[in-house]
Amino acid sequence: MPGRMPSCRDVTVAAAAERVVRTERCTGCGACALLDPGLSMELVHGHMRPVRTDQASSNDVARFRRVCPGVVVKSPFARSAPHRHPVLGPWVAMWRAHATDPELRRRGSSGGVLSALAAWNADTTGGTGHAVAGCPVQPRRTVPVTITSKQEALAAASSRYAPVAAARDVREMRAADVVTGKPCEVAAMRAMNDSESPLMLSFFCAGSPSQDATDDLIRDLGGEPEALRRLWYRGDGWPGRFTAQMEDGAEVSTTYAQSWGRALGPSVSWRCRCCGDGMGESADLVAGDLWETDDRGYPSFAEQEGVSVLVARTQRGHAAALAAERDGAIHLEPVTVDEVLAAQPAQVARRKLLWGRLLPTLLMGLPVTRYKGFDHVVQALRRPRAVRDEVLGAAARLRRRGYDWAGGRIRPVLARLR
Repeated sequence: MPGRMPSCRDVTVAAAAERVVRTERCTGCGACALLDPGLSMELVHGHMRPVRTDQASSNDVARFRRVCPGVVVKSPFARSAPHRHPVLGPWVAMWRAHATDPELRRRGSSGGVLSALAAWNADTTGGTGHAVAGCPVQPRRTVPVTITSKQEALAAASSRYAPVAAARDVREMRAADVVTGKPCEVAAMRAMNDSESPLMLSFFCAGSPSQDATDDLIRDLGGEPEALRRLWYRGDGWPGRFTAQMEDGAEVSTTYAQSWGRALGPSVSWRCRCCGDGMGESADLVAGDLWETDDRGYPSFAEQEGVSVLVARTQRGHAAALAAERDGAIHLEPVTVDEVLAAQPAQVARRKLLWGRLLPTLLMGLPVTRYKGFDHVVQALRRPRAVRDEVLGAAARLRRRGYDWAGGRIRPVLARLR
């Protein structure tokens, strides 16, 4: 059973990274492997984790603690943006958006807007982009790719619900004009490279599933991961289907609701479940599904033409979006904050109730990621009963993971929340 973590200070990046992994705060972004030449990112129990593969080491622990999104995540534009919403975060403008190219719109996960921006950057400005895509040799794996044309953007379109350590390639990203990554990866890149940052794109994220979950789902559907020729998690429609194509041409597939809700989503790490930055506050532009909802407020996953919400968090992102619209790459129309909140009920709930997950984690002796500029405590104080329920649920999940706490410490806290 995991025990209480020692409080000694780490003297190397490798030791500090190992502590983050051991205390279930690692996002698998790969920034530590960039800071320490003795570390590489490998799959460990289905998730990307730093592993020592060389005796070389770094003692720049202070920089690691500023960069690692398992240690700290900042909202860098919380004070500089002209607008700030307690849930959506800082913003300059937000739109209902989609790619104007029909193929990009269909192949992309939700309107293809991020793929369209990458293609626009390559074809209009001659710039390069950095994103992730399926590995051509092992299609069930996900790898970083460079985008220099619309065709490469099209090949990389659609979501990849699998682990990839994109932040370890920051040196390559510095040479790129546009970078697309998960919120945690973009936060690490921003903290590491603020003065020289490319245009940073991100997306609303609910966590990175285990690679094992992908393999198990393919098998459950009747396929064989080792015989895979092509895999797409979403796209080819909105939301699109999870589809695995075998080398012999056979296909197995299931709906987005089934693949995410029953197989992939439950496998995300505890750090992802306790993420306070699922809406990418370090990005210049962040996109998400602008789901239509039913009378109960639940998103509808009926197939239709894809539509994104696109949020400009910086003036730079705002200018890029408007330039792409002028050049005919994307379609933009205004959207209200209320429309965005209604389309993303899971993100809204997590943001409002996050302290209900962080509190029992602390009470069980585990450190938690520090979120600066996100107002999570204020959100929790506004809805104590809902947070109490979240505390109880999170404590139960942690106990199932092998952690425990002294009941005398948590019961007085819960009593005050009633």
